Amino acid sequence: MIPGVERVADLDLAWAETHHGAQLRAVRRAGGRVRERLAAGPRCIAVRTLPLTTLVYPTRYAFWSAAFAPAPFVTLTHRCVLVQFFQRGELKHLLFNPTDVDGARATPFFARMIERLGRTMTDLVAKRFDPLEQQLARHGLAPEDIDYVAFDHFHTQDLRGLLGTEDGARPRRFPNAKLLAPKCEWEDWDDLHPLQRAWFVRDGKLGVRTDDVVLIDGDLALGDGVMLLRTPGHTSGNQTLFLATASGVWGISENGTCADSWSPLESRIRGLSSTCKKQDLDVVLNANTPELGAVQYTSMVLERTIVDRVRRAPAFVQMFPSSEVTPSLLAPGLTPTIVHGAITHGELARPRARSGASPSPHVQATA
Repeated sequence: MIPGVERVADLDLAWAETHHGAQLRAVRRAGGRVRERLAAGPRCIAVRTLPLTTLVYPTRYAFWSAAFAPAPFVTLTHRCVLVQFFQRGELKHLLFNPTDVDGARATPFFARMIERLGRTMTDLVAKRFDPLEQQLARHGLAPEDIDYVAFDHFHTQDLRGLLGTEDGARPRRFPNAKLLAPKCEWEDWDDLHPLQRAWFVRDGKLGVRTDDVVLIDGDLALGDGVMLLRTPGHTSGNQTLFLATASGVWGISENGTCADSWSPLESRIRGLSSTCKKQDLDVVLNANTPELGAVQYTSMVLERTIVDRVRRAPAFVQMFPSSEVTPSLLAPGLTPTIVHGAITHGELARPRARSGASPSPHVQATA
Protein backbone atom coordinates (compact mmCIF):
# COMPACT_ATOMS: atom_id res chain seq x y z
CA MET A 1 0.00 0.00 0.00
CA ILE A 2 1.19 3.52 -0.78
CA PRO A 3 1.97 5.56 2.37
CA GLY A 4 -0.94 7.91 3.02
CA VAL A 5 -3.45 5.88 0.98
CA GLU A 6 -6.08 4.01 2.98
CA ARG A 7 -7.93 0.84 2.07
CA VAL A 8 -11.74 1.18 2.11
CA ALA A 9 -13.35 -2.11 3.16
CA ASP A 10 -17.04 -1.11 3.29
CA LEU A 11 -17.95 -2.74 -0.03
CA ASP A 12 -15.96 -5.97 0.26
CA LEU A 13 -18.74 -8.20 1.57
CA ALA A 14 -21.28 -6.68 -0.81
CA TRP A 15 -19.18 -7.43 -3.88
CA ALA A 16 -18.54 -10.94 -2.54
CA GLU A 17 -22.25 -11.77 -2.99
CA THR A 18 -22.48 -14.28 -5.84
CA HIS A 19 -26.16 -13.82 -6.80
CA HIS A 20 -26.77 -10.70 -8.86
CA GLY A 21 -29.99 -9.62 -7.11
CA ALA A 22 -28.51 -9.99 -3.64
CA GLN A 23 -25.33 -8.30 -4.81
CA LEU A 24 -27.26 -5.28 -6.13
CA ARG A 25 -29.08 -4.81 -2.81
CA ALA A 26 -25.91 -5.29 -0.75
CA VAL A 27 -23.86 -2.90 -2.88
CA ARG A 28 -26.57 -0.24 -2.65
CA ARG A 29 -26.66 -0.52 1.16
CA ALA A 30 -22.89 -0.45 1.51
CA GLY A 31 -22.69 2.43 -0.96
CA GLY A 32 -24.90 4.48 1.34
CA ARG A 33 -22.35 4.11 4.13
CA VAL A 34 -19.51 5.14 1.84
CA ARG A 35 -21.50 8.16 0.74
CA GLU A 36 -22.07 9.27 4.33
CA ARG A 37 -18.36 9.12 5.08
CA LEU A 38 -17.32 10.96 1.92
CA ALA A 39 -20.00 13.66 2.18
CA ALA A 40 -19.27 14.33 5.87
CA GLY A 41 -15.51 14.43 5.48
CA PRO A 42 -13.10 17.07 4.16
CA ARG A 43 -13.22 18.23 0.56
CA CYS A 44 -10.49 18.00 -2.00
CA ILE A 45 -8.75 21.31 -2.73
CA ALA A 46 -9.52 21.82 -6.41
CA VAL A 47 -10.86 20.08 -9.52
CA ARG A 48 -10.44 21.05 -13.18
CA THR A 49 -11.54 19.22 -16.32
CA LEU A 50 -9.09 19.17 -19.24
CA PRO A 51 -10.69 18.30 -22.62
CA LEU A 52 -8.60 16.06 -24.86
CA THR A 53 -10.57 15.14 -27.99
CA THR A 54 -13.96 14.54 -29.57
CA LEU A 55 -14.83 11.32 -31.39
CA VAL A 56 -17.69 9.45 -33.05
CA TYR A 57 -19.25 6.53 -31.21
CA PRO A 58 -22.10 4.16 -32.14
CA THR A 59 -25.49 5.23 -30.79
CA ARG A 60 -26.42 1.62 -30.00
CA TYR A 61 -23.52 1.45 -27.55
CA ALA A 62 -23.96 4.93 -26.06
CA PHE A 63 -27.59 4.27 -25.10
CA TRP A 64 -27.78 0.46 -24.89
CA SER A 65 -29.99 0.45 -28.04
CA ALA A 66 -32.73 2.16 -26.00
CA ALA A 67 -32.80 5.50 -27.89
CA PHE A 68 -35.27 5.87 -30.77
CA ALA A 69 -33.21 7.85 -33.25
CA PRO A 70 -32.02 7.16 -36.81
CA ALA A 71 -28.54 8.63 -36.24
CA PRO A 72 -26.03 5.75 -36.12
CA PHE A 73 -23.41 7.78 -34.27
CA VAL A 74 -23.12 10.31 -31.48
CA THR A 75 -20.24 12.64 -30.72
CA LEU A 76 -18.36 12.16 -27.45
CA THR A 77 -16.01 14.61 -25.76
CA HIS A 78 -13.29 12.82 -23.82
CA ARG A 79 -11.82 14.69 -20.86
CA CYS A 80 -9.05 14.24 -18.31
CA VAL A 81 -9.69 15.43 -14.75
CA LEU A 82 -7.09 17.15 -12.58
CA VAL A 83 -7.59 16.80 -8.82
CA GLN A 84 -5.57 18.58 -6.13
CA PHE A 85 -5.96 17.28 -2.58
CA PHE A 86 -4.26 16.83 0.76
CA GLN A 87 -2.91 13.43 1.73
CA ARG A 88 -2.12 13.55 5.47
CA GLY A 89 -1.38 17.25 5.11
CA GLU A 90 0.78 16.90 2.00
CA LEU A 91 -0.32 18.46 -1.31
CA LYS A 92 -0.95 15.88 -4.04
CA HIS A 93 -2.07 15.93 -7.69
CA LEU A 94 -3.99 13.24 -9.56
CA LEU A 95 -4.71 13.03 -13.28
CA PHE A 96 -7.68 10.80 -14.07
CA ASN A 97 -7.77 9.57 -17.70
CA PRO A 98 -4.70 11.26 -19.22
CA THR A 99 -5.32 9.40 -22.49
CA ASP A 100 -2.72 9.30 -25.26
CA VAL A 101 -5.04 10.49 -28.05
CA ASP A 102 -2.72 9.43 -30.87
CA GLY A 103 -2.04 6.05 -29.30
CA ALA A 104 -5.78 5.43 -28.89
CA ARG A 105 -6.21 5.37 -32.68
CA ALA A 106 -4.67 1.88 -32.65
CA THR A 107 -7.70 0.55 -30.74
CA PRO A 108 -8.97 -2.17 -33.13
CA PHE A 109 -12.62 -1.05 -33.03
CA PHE A 110 -11.79 2.58 -33.85
CA ALA A 111 -9.14 1.63 -36.42
CA ARG A 112 -11.75 -0.44 -38.27
CA MET A 113 -14.34 2.33 -37.97
CA ILE A 114 -11.92 4.89 -39.41
CA GLU A 115 -11.20 2.52 -42.28
CA ARG A 116 -14.92 1.96 -42.93
CA LEU A 117 -16.09 5.57 -42.63
CA GLY A 118 -12.98 7.14 -44.08
CA ARG A 119 -10.46 9.33 -42.30
CA THR A 120 -12.04 12.48 -43.76
CA MET A 121 -15.38 11.73 -42.10
CA THR A 122 -13.91 10.91 -38.70
CA ASP A 123 -11.49 13.84 -38.83
CA LEU A 124 -14.40 16.23 -39.49
CA VAL A 125 -15.90 15.20 -36.17
CA ALA A 126 -12.65 14.80 -34.24
CA LYS A 127 -11.43 17.92 -32.48
CA ARG A 128 -8.04 18.02 -30.83
CA PHE A 129 -7.71 20.27 -27.81
CA ASP A 130 -4.44 21.70 -26.53
CA PRO A 131 -1.93 19.11 -25.33
CA LEU A 132 -2.37 18.11 -21.72
CA GLU A 133 0.99 19.61 -20.75
CA GLN A 134 -0.10 23.02 -22.08
CA GLN A 135 -3.36 22.86 -20.18
CA LEU A 136 -1.52 21.95 -16.98
CA ALA A 137 0.91 24.83 -17.51
CA ARG A 138 -2.03 27.26 -17.65
CA HIS A 139 -2.89 26.07 -14.15
CA GLY A 140 0.66 26.55 -12.96
CA LEU A 141 1.60 22.87 -13.02
CA ALA A 142 4.46 20.97 -14.64
CA PRO A 143 4.48 17.24 -15.50
CA GLU A 144 6.79 16.74 -12.49
CA ASP A 145 4.02 17.96 -10.16
CA ILE A 146 1.74 15.00 -10.87
CA ASP A 147 1.80 12.37 -8.11
CA TYR A 148 -0.77 9.87 -9.38
CA VAL A 149 -2.37 8.89 -12.66
CA ALA A 150 -5.30 6.51 -13.07
CA PHE A 151 -7.86 5.51 -15.67
CA ASP A 152 -11.46 4.47 -15.21
CA HIS A 153 -10.49 1.47 -17.37
CA PHE A 154 -7.84 0.53 -19.93
CA HIS A 155 -9.96 0.54 -23.10
CA THR A 156 -8.17 2.51 -25.87
CA GLN A 157 -5.12 3.19 -23.67
CA ASP A 158 -1.50 3.08 -24.82
CA LEU A 159 0.66 3.37 -21.70
CA ARG A 160 4.06 3.38 -23.37
CA GLY A 161 4.26 7.16 -23.55
CA LEU A 162 2.82 7.54 -20.06
CA LEU A 163 5.13 5.12 -18.23
CA GLY A 164 8.09 5.15 -20.60
CA THR A 165 9.64 2.00 -21.99
CA GLU A 166 12.37 -0.22 -20.55
CA ASP A 167 14.55 0.28 -23.63
CA GLY A 168 14.51 4.05 -23.12
CA ALA A 169 12.95 4.72 -26.52
CA ARG A 170 10.02 6.52 -24.91
CA PRO A 171 10.46 8.72 -21.81
CA ARG A 172 7.95 8.96 -18.96
CA ARG A 173 5.33 11.61 -19.46
CA PHE A 174 4.88 12.37 -15.74
CA PRO A 175 8.20 11.42 -14.16
CA ASN A 176 7.09 11.44 -10.50
CA ALA A 177 3.67 9.84 -10.93
CA LYS A 178 2.52 6.41 -9.83
CA LEU A 179 -0.06 4.60 -11.99
CA LEU A 180 -2.90 3.15 -9.90
CA ALA A 181 -3.83 0.07 -11.94
CA PRO A 182 -6.48 -2.55 -11.06
CA LYS A 183 -4.58 -5.84 -10.82
CA CYS A 184 -7.24 -7.96 -12.55
CA GLU A 185 -7.48 -5.74 -15.63
CA TRP A 186 -3.72 -5.24 -15.84
CA GLU A 187 -3.37 -9.01 -16.02
CA ASP A 188 -6.33 -9.43 -18.40
CA TRP A 189 -4.48 -7.27 -20.90
CA ASP A 190 -1.87 -10.03 -21.31
CA ASP A 191 -4.43 -12.62 -22.42
CA LEU A 192 -7.53 -10.93 -23.81
CA HIS A 193 -10.83 -12.72 -24.36
CA PRO A 194 -12.27 -12.29 -27.89
CA LEU A 195 -15.02 -10.05 -26.44
CA GLN A 196 -12.31 -7.75 -25.03
CA ARG A 197 -9.91 -7.55 -27.95
CA ALA A 198 -11.71 -4.87 -29.98
CA TRP A 199 -11.26 -2.28 -27.23
CA PHE A 200 -7.69 -2.75 -26.00
CA VAL A 201 -4.58 -1.48 -27.77
CA ARG A 202 -2.84 -4.84 -28.11
CA ASP A 203 0.68 -3.59 -27.43
CA GLY A 204 -0.40 -0.73 -25.17
CA LYS A 205 1.70 -1.89 -22.23
CA LEU A 206 4.34 -3.86 -24.09
CA GLY A 207 7.79 -3.17 -22.70
CA VAL A 208 6.65 -0.43 -20.30
CA ARG A 209 8.54 0.45 -17.15
CA THR A 210 6.66 -0.98 -14.18
CA ASP A 211 8.66 0.44 -11.27
CA ASP A 212 5.91 3.00 -10.57
CA VAL A 213 2.91 0.81 -11.40
CA VAL A 214 0.90 0.12 -8.25
CA LEU A 215 -1.43 -2.86 -8.72
CA ILE A 216 -4.55 -2.41 -6.60
CA ASP A 217 -7.22 -4.88 -5.58
CA GLY A 218 -10.10 -3.13 -3.88
CA ASP A 219 -11.18 0.38 -2.92
CA LEU A 220 -8.95 3.27 -1.89
CA ALA A 221 -9.22 6.61 -0.11
CA LEU A 222 -6.38 8.58 -1.69
CA GLY A 223 -6.68 11.58 0.63
CA ASP A 224 -9.06 14.30 1.73
CA GLY A 225 -12.22 14.12 -0.37
CA VAL A 226 -10.87 11.61 -2.93
CA MET A 227 -11.88 7.95 -3.29
CA LEU A 228 -11.13 5.48 -6.09
CA LEU A 229 -13.68 2.66 -5.91
CA ARG A 230 -14.03 -0.47 -8.02
CA THR A 231 -17.07 -0.44 -10.32
CA PRO A 232 -16.61 -3.63 -12.35
CA GLY A 233 -18.66 -4.71 -15.33
CA HIS A 234 -17.73 -2.45 -18.22
CA THR A 235 -14.31 -4.05 -17.76
CA SER A 236 -13.01 -6.42 -15.10
CA GLY A 237 -11.11 -3.66 -13.29
CA ASN A 238 -13.36 -0.69 -14.00
CA GLN A 239 -13.08 1.99 -11.32
CA THR A 240 -14.79 5.28 -10.55
CA LEU A 241 -13.27 8.41 -9.03
CA PHE A 242 -15.40 10.09 -6.34
CA LEU A 243 -14.71 13.64 -5.18
CA ALA A 244 -16.11 15.72 -2.31
CA THR A 245 -16.46 19.30 -3.58
CA ALA A 246 -18.24 22.54 -2.68
CA SER A 247 -21.18 21.46 -4.86
CA GLY A 248 -21.37 18.03 -3.27
CA VAL A 249 -20.04 14.61 -4.17
CA TRP A 250 -19.20 13.92 -7.83
CA GLY A 251 -18.31 10.69 -9.58
CA ILE A 252 -16.31 10.30 -12.81
CA SER A 253 -16.86 7.21 -14.91
CA GLU A 254 -17.44 5.83 -18.39
CA ASN A 255 -20.14 3.41 -17.26
CA GLY A 256 -22.56 5.88 -18.84
CA THR A 257 -22.20 8.44 -21.61
CA CYS A 258 -24.30 11.35 -20.34
CA ALA A 259 -26.39 12.47 -17.37
CA ASP A 260 -29.37 10.62 -18.85
CA SER A 261 -27.53 7.30 -18.46
CA TRP A 262 -27.93 7.47 -14.66
CA SER A 263 -31.42 9.08 -14.73
CA PRO A 264 -33.12 7.60 -17.82
CA LEU A 265 -36.65 7.90 -16.42
CA GLU A 266 -36.23 11.69 -16.53
CA SER A 267 -34.60 11.75 -19.97
CA ARG A 268 -35.93 13.76 -22.90
CA ILE A 269 -34.03 11.54 -25.35
CA ARG A 270 -36.75 9.68 -27.19
CA GLY A 271 -36.96 6.06 -26.12
CA LEU A 272 -34.87 6.07 -22.98
CA SER A 273 -37.64 6.74 -20.48
CA SER A 274 -40.24 4.47 -22.10
CA THR A 275 -37.80 1.58 -22.55
CA CYS A 276 -36.62 1.77 -18.95
CA LYS A 277 -40.16 1.99 -17.59
CA LYS A 278 -41.18 -1.09 -19.56
CA GLN A 279 -38.14 -3.05 -18.43
CA ASP A 280 -38.04 -1.66 -14.85
CA LEU A 281 -34.52 -0.29 -15.26
CA ASP A 282 -32.95 2.57 -13.30
CA VAL A 283 -29.84 3.11 -15.45
CA VAL A 284 -28.73 2.74 -19.08
CA LEU A 285 -25.35 1.12 -19.70
CA ASN A 286 -22.58 2.30 -21.95
CA ALA A 287 -22.92 -1.07 -23.63
CA ASN A 288 -19.99 -1.65 -25.97
CA THR A 289 -18.77 -4.59 -23.87
CA PRO A 290 -21.19 -7.46 -23.18
CA GLU A 291 -18.97 -9.31 -20.71
CA LEU A 292 -20.60 -8.43 -17.39
CA GLY A 293 -23.74 -6.36 -18.02
CA ALA A 294 -25.51 -7.19 -14.75
CA VAL A 295 -22.42 -6.27 -12.75
CA GLN A 296 -22.04 -3.00 -14.68
CA TYR A 297 -25.67 -2.19 -13.86
CA THR A 298 -24.94 -2.74 -10.15
CA SER A 299 -21.86 -0.51 -10.41
CA MET A 300 -23.95 2.29 -11.90
CA VAL A 301 -26.47 1.96 -9.05
CA LEU A 302 -23.53 2.25 -6.64
CA GLU A 303 -22.42 5.43 -8.41
CA ARG A 304 -25.94 6.91 -8.16
CA THR A 305 -26.03 6.04 -4.46
CA ILE A 306 -22.78 7.79 -3.57
CA VAL A 307 -23.03 11.08 -5.49
CA ASP A 308 -25.23 14.12 -4.90
CA ARG A 309 -28.04 15.50 -7.03
CA VAL A 310 -27.47 18.20 -9.64
CA ARG A 311 -28.58 21.46 -8.04
CA ARG A 312 -30.04 22.98 -11.21
CA ALA A 313 -31.76 19.72 -12.16
CA PRO A 314 -32.30 17.56 -9.04
CA ALA A 315 -33.79 14.67 -11.02
CA PHE A 316 -30.24 14.01 -12.23
CA VAL A 317 -27.15 12.92 -10.30
CA GLN A 318 -23.62 14.29 -10.31
CA MET A 319 -22.06 11.54 -12.40
CA PHE A 320 -19.60 13.05 -14.87
CA PRO A 321 -18.98 10.84 -17.93
CA SER A 322 -15.30 10.76 -18.84
CA SER A 323 -16.50 10.57 -22.46
CA GLU A 324 -19.69 12.66 -22.60
CA VAL A 325 -22.26 12.80 -25.39
CA THR A 326 -21.97 16.27 -26.88
CA PRO A 327 -24.79 18.01 -28.82
CA SER A 328 -24.03 17.58 -32.51
CA LEU A 329 -25.65 18.01 -35.92
CA LEU A 330 -24.42 14.47 -36.55
CA ALA A 331 -26.92 13.14 -34.01
CA PRO A 332 -30.28 14.99 -34.11
CA GLY A 333 -32.60 13.95 -31.30
CA LEU A 334 -29.75 12.62 -29.16
CA THR A 335 -28.87 15.72 -27.17
CA PRO A 336 -28.61 14.89 -23.45
CA THR A 337 -31.24 16.43 -21.20
CA ILE A 338 -28.42 18.18 -19.34
CA VAL A 339 -24.75 18.43 -20.30
CA HIS A 340 -22.23 18.66 -17.47
CA GLY A 341 -19.32 19.88 -19.61
CA ALA A 342 -16.93 20.43 -16.71
CA ILE A 343 -16.38 20.13 -12.97
CA THR A 344 -14.84 23.24 -11.45
CA HIS A 345 -14.11 23.35 -7.74
CA GLY A 346 -11.80 25.32 -5.50
CA GLU A 347 -8.65 27.32 -6.09
CA LEU A 348 -5.50 25.53 -7.15
CA ALA A 349 -2.68 25.92 -4.64
CA ARG A 350 0.95 26.39 -5.59
CA PRO A 351 2.85 23.10 -5.52
CA ARG A 352 6.18 23.05 -3.74
CA ALA A 353 9.08 22.83 -6.20
CA ARG A 354 10.49 19.33 -6.42
CA SER A 355 14.17 18.55 -6.56
CA GLY A 356 15.40 19.10 -10.10
CA ALA A 357 12.21 20.84 -11.24
CA SER A 358 11.58 24.51 -11.83
CA PRO A 359 9.10 26.15 -9.45
CA SER A 360 5.62 26.32 -10.92
CA PRO A 361 3.94 29.75 -10.86
CA HIS A 362 0.69 30.11 -8.98
CA VAL A 363 -2.32 30.77 -11.17
CA GLN A 364 -5.44 32.28 -9.66
CA ALA A 365 -8.59 30.32 -10.48
CA THR A 366 -12.18 30.87 -9.37
CA ALA A 367 -14.31 28.26 -7.71
